[in-house]
Amino acid sequence: MTVSRAINHPDSLRADTLARVKAAMAATGYVPNRLANGLRMGRSRLVAALVPTLSGPIFLPTIEMLTSALAAQGYQLMVGQTGYSEAREEELLDQILARRPDGIVLTGVMHSAAARRKVLAAGIPVVETWDLVPEPIDTLVGFSHEAVGAAVARFLVAERGRRRLAVIGGDDARSLRRARAFAAQAESLGATVAAPCLVPAPAQLGAGRSGLRALLERAPAVDGILCSSDMLALGVLIEAQARGVAVPGQMAVVGFGDLALAQDTEPALTTVRIDGQRIGELTAALLLQRMQDEPLASAVHDVGFAIVARGSA
Repeated sequence: MTVSRAINHPDSLRADTLARVKAAMAATGYVPNRLANGLRMGRSRLVAALVPTLSGPIFLPTIEMLTSALAAQGYQLMVGQTGYSEAREEELLDQILARRPDGIVLTGVMHSAAARRKVLAAGIPVVETWDLVPEPIDTLVGFSHEAVGAAVARFLVAERGRRRLAVIGGDDARSLRRARAFAAQAESLGATVAAPCLVPAPAQLGAGRSGLRALLERAPAVDGILCSSDMLALGVLIEAQARGVAVPGQMAVVGFGDLALAQDTEPALTTVRIDGQRIGELTAALLLQRMQDEPLASAVHDVGFAIVARGSA
């Protein structure tokens, strides 16, 4: 019975007891049959998470926190990459649901009608992340992309006095929503906004360089730029330096994500900080509550964001 509790409910044992059981299992080479146990208990102890990409570090804090928080309760996290594609998300959902996970984590709220039907029909806990709407599929942890775009516009226009703005961003839905809100807010404050320079997501450093080159060809007087990621912003800084464009003297640059590299660029990058670790922590808590049929105080959690002002703007 103690071994069973150590496998299925490790938090119910004292730390020293759990350590002794784990040591005995390791010494004998014992590996629990999760499949058989799952069939008996009606649970797979598996949670699936779909993210757009792992090629960049922005989603890693969320995945790392999810992994550790769920593992502490005996759950395994399986991660799939959608490549910012609704069609790929549908394919992954088919593969994942066939494994009968106990819960699913989705990135964003922009899903195809077919994907929504699949997860609703599965009847399992779902947490959407990195976005904010009043009525999620099930539960939601994230922030408003529209609020981010509007806040950066106010920062550049009202606080930094910039009047000729532009966006260099990915072509994914969340980036586009930030860009639209940025343009609307900037124009309401009397600034002009050039047509956005869009690059395929996930955007890399080189796309920031080529994006700035393309932008300056048609809007050479731009004095403030919002980039949809810190990697794009880093590319913009490199290209600006190569062209002799002073940042922030001639052109302010704002990124998104506050990656570790942001404070080490020259100038240090002004950016939007998202607490990905907090998103992972709250997501795990919601999943565990839902999987254990516990009541929720709230189905929607707004983690907010912060503009981190540094040298580039």
